[in-house]
Amino acid sequence: MIDAVPIVSAGQIDLSTRHPQLDPGHLLEGLTPSKRFRAVRFANFLPNAEFPSQAQAQGSLEQFVTSLQVPASGGFRRLFSRKNTAVEGRGLYLDGGFGVGKTHLLASACHAASVPKAFLSFQELMYLIGALGMNRALEAMRPMRLLCIDEFELDDPGNTHMANTFLGELMPLGLNVVATSNTEPGRLGEGRFNSHDFERQIQGIAGRFQNLRLDGPDYRQRGSTLGEPLSSQEWTVWQGRQASDSLAELGYARLQGVLLSVHPARFGQLLSGVQALGLWGLTPMPSQNDALRFVHFVDKVYDLGGQAALMGAPLERLFDETYRHGAFAKKYARCLSRLSELLREARTG
Repeated sequence: MIDAVPIVSAGQIDLSTRHPQLDPGHLLEGLTPSKRFRAVRFANFLPNAEFPSQAQAQGSLEQFVTSLQVPASGGFRRLFSRKNTAVEGRGLYLDGGFGVGKTHLLASACHAASVPKAFLSFQELMYLIGALGMNRALEAMRPMRLLCIDEFELDDPGNTHMANTFLGELMPLGLNVVATSNTEPGRLGEGRFNSHDFERQIQGIAGRFQNLRLDGPDYRQRGSTLGEPLSSQEWTVWQGRQASDSLAELGYARLQGVLLSVHPARFGQLLSGVQALGLWGLTPMPSQNDALRFVHFVDKVYDLGGQAALMGAPLERLFDETYRHGAFAKKYARCLSRLSELLREARTG
């Protein structure tokens, strides 16, 4: 833990003064891979030779994308015959642990596809459906031929029902879906709610996908332990490399106050223009609500591809052991993996 608050750069962005409003129309803008995955392609994916499933998944996904065709002249409706039938869309499900390249492959598929397409996380899809309503969300996505969904997971009966309805309406009409997850399709929702009561819906979702397993270690860890927060000296060096007009620095306690006032669907708006985030005074998180809110925030910081520096408690102490081995264990493990990568980037520049 640090003994003093670091000197804050002048002229930086103050997140506590931002109060982004949820505009449903805004949710339909920019449904593309985020900055961190803007340059990834199949050609620069490096499968681990010790785990052949990675190269196999890459090959299957490339074939899948190649098979997608731009609809003939006349648009999406030409997919339908006069009997109102359509070629049903297919689903691929990239299942594997953290740091094996699932999101790299998913973003590569989105970049490579020459059809109407959209890319978003599962949580963003749920926020979109909740904000627009199911009917408007279905209408907005109806022209799409490919939907790429990152971090597919069922947290509760509500998003189980929404996901089942959404996919059940659009995939028979020609929507193809590629999803990534850390959970096998048939085990979605396990341990998070009474999934046995929703087994029919869960199996209905799982049955729409061909499962592609990616094995291998987390490349972000590279055999090491979790990254340590920066020292005061390392923070000063990192801070000196940042432009103040795109830098935001604040203490963890203040950040939690900000996150309490902003819906997770607006975290992207909250971080608009922020290229570097400095967060000091990290402490263990005794409240799971605070911890999950922080996880969502880290996901957005990571996806946006900016810099981040952290000072305070070691990463392994941030989340209670009961959380790290409970229903949301995979969310916490992903967050710690990403924080480790951000810390390594902060040290190396």
